[in-house]
Amino acid sequence: MDMRNFIAPLFFMLLFFSGEVFSKVFVAEWQEAITPLTVDYIKRSLSKAEEEGGTLFVLELNTPGGLESSMREIVQEFQRTPLPVVVFVYPSGGRAASAGAIITISADIAVMSPGTNIGAAHPVQMGGGEQDSVMKEKVLQDALAFVRSIAKEKGRNVEVVEKMVKESISLTPEEALKSRVIDMIATDMTELLNKLDGRIVKKHGREITLKTKDASIYSVKKSLREEFLSLVTNPTVAYMLLLIGFYGIFFELYNPGSVIPGAVGIISLLLGLYGLGVVGINWLGLLLVLTGILLLALEVITPSFGGLAVAGGIALALGSFILISPESPYGSIPISVIATMVVLTVGFFLFAGRLGLKAQKRKKMLGVEELIGEEGEAITDFVNGRGKVFIKGEIWNAVSEEDIKKGQAVIVESAKGLTLRVKAKHVQSY
Repeated sequence: MDMRNFIAPLFFMLLFFSGEVFSKVFVAEWQEAITPLTVDYIKRSLSKAEEEGGTLFVLELNTPGGLESSMREIVQEFQRTPLPVVVFVYPSGGRAASAGAIITISADIAVMSPGTNIGAAHPVQMGGGEQDSVMKEKVLQDALAFVRSIAKEKGRNVEVVEKMVKESISLTPEEALKSRVIDMIATDMTELLNKLDGRIVKKHGREITLKTKDASIYSVKKSLREEFLSLVTNPTVAYMLLLIGFYGIFFELYNPGSVIPGAVGIISLLLGLYGLGVVGINWLGLLLVLTGILLLALEVITPSFGGLAVAGGIALALGSFILISPESPYGSIPISVIATMVVLTVGFFLFAGRLGLKAQKRKKMLGVEELIGEEGEAITDFVNGRGKVFIKGEIWNAVSEEDIKKGQAVIVESAKGLTLRVKAKHVQSY
């Protein structure tokens, strides 16, 4: 059972008897796109603050936006918690764009740092698909109704908030404060807590007076799992993991028994697909990448004098360029990374792959078989086709259909057991 269901009533009882909240501030920080991982992190942070007697929750936010579904879950968490919630757009140069703007205005107190901006919240379609005009209008109207509801509840300027969604306007801290989109401007956490001191917040029907001037601050860091998943869902990292996965699997297929390349390849491929799946990819781009890899593999198996390699490289490059939607809040894959990975991939399949295939097809030589083709010297005359030869530092029994004399050079033709079949080495003269 969720412990928060027990903690919330206790918290309200405390508020009822005290009427004030004293200073135990929990601070979370998010500097990336809004994703399901953001939801998990904020839920965990809020639960920690509630369970450990926190009196105020502050989210330092710097985001280009993200998933609408994740944004709604975060807003619901802010509405659910008995703690007053502050969203602080920070640091200078940061932003609360798209989904981040709606998260900011949904806080009990919205704050921005100088040099930041908020807005550009028009909904966009991710994944490479196109919406018809009717669906676009439905999505827009749904978003407008949602932000109107939030703005009215928090006492914000409904008209300006609607323009952030409908017209994608973006505001500076000064513009946002003047337009009543945010509640204050603060340079850093110290100034923020000083300005919050004595402020009254209405939460769940209660008036809460904040006492934050001498607050004890508790920072909630990302867990190891959250750090790892943040790395994997970086578009550049996910893209590189995808290609590394193909390298490992290809190398394992043409060098069976290597084990490690295959294991690394499968793990990398799965992590890459997971990361790209969260980011939201253009499926045509993924199909082009797969086609490029397939053509490069075929070039190794059935050499076409470079034709398949060129086609594969072009398909891989085109797929990589359109793999991530330009509207993705996660950002795009840098052109320099794409160019480097395409060149490395083509080189890997043309050279490393060809060497692996050649090694696989090469005839294995074990034991005496490795002597085939070696030169040696007869140390006895051959009688009835039999004699002894000295090859690579050892004396061997040998047979031959030729008449071989002691001291004559011989070449090994084959081996059967511990007996070599040899022939005389004939030296041409002119």
